[in-house]
Amino acid sequence: MQLVRFALRAVALSLTLSLSYITTAQAQGDEIQVYDGGLADPGVFNLTWHNNYTISGAKEPEFTGAYAANHALNGVTEWAYGVNNWWEVGLYLPLYTISDSSTRMNGFKLRTLFATPNATDRHFFYGLGIELSSNAKSWDQTRITSEFRPIVGWHLGKIDVIFNPIIDTAYDGLDQLVFAPSTRFAYNATKEWAFALEEYADFGLLNDFSKSSEQSHQLFGVIDYAGSAFEVQAGLGFGLTQASDNTVFKLIVAHDFN
Repeated sequence: MQLVRFALRAVALSLTLSLSYITTAQAQGDEIQVYDGGLADPGVFNLTWHNNYTISGAKEPEFTGAYAANHALNGVTEWAYGVNNWWEVGLYLPLYTISDSSTRMNGFKLRTLFATPNATDRHFFYGLGIELSSNAKSWDQTRITSEFRPIVGWHLGKIDVIFNPIIDTAYDGLDQLVFAPSTRFAYNATKEWAFALEEYADFGLLNDFSKSSEQSHQLFGVIDYAGSAFEVQAGLGFGLTQASDNTVFKLIVAHDFN
């Protein structure tokens, strides 16, 4: 019961932080997903294809040379390999945007992911994902960036509570670290089907949160299907703040090559 109370307090704190600040500098995203500690089996290759379409969003570019989020499709194929039962490595390539009848390549990413073995069978699980990105000028003003994604989660019967307190860096000093957490609350109706709420936020600098008018918060309704050959996740997200994109659709398809 103490673990359950702790999980519920963490959920309440996350929602309070997310909703107490109303509005982010717009930033493009190729991957809208909460990491749940799942890993490819040792010796197995996995392909996950991410696609996110902004139905209604910012009509002005975030910076000179970028593209507007409105009506843009961002996507990436994520290639992963299970090294052992607690370690997975991955490559994001190609990372692309389709906007205004043109296609742009946005760079690539390398990833390593550590997590407790067999996370889906544990009441409490944790992990850490690390990404190193090489960015095109139209994607990010900084060529080399990284994401550090801790994973903390609980399986409480049919309910999942997962928190990723993400830290982003452009290697420009500890005082420039960005706090961009994501949270997932899921109900597992069956072994194949799950329904979830996911919240994605960007609070700005870790040591000095941005003003409410400069933050981003989006809430997604998500449906998951875990079949024997493919896993599919579809979601529709709505901006909770003035600076967030209004409506975004995401689709994730994954397959193991045994």
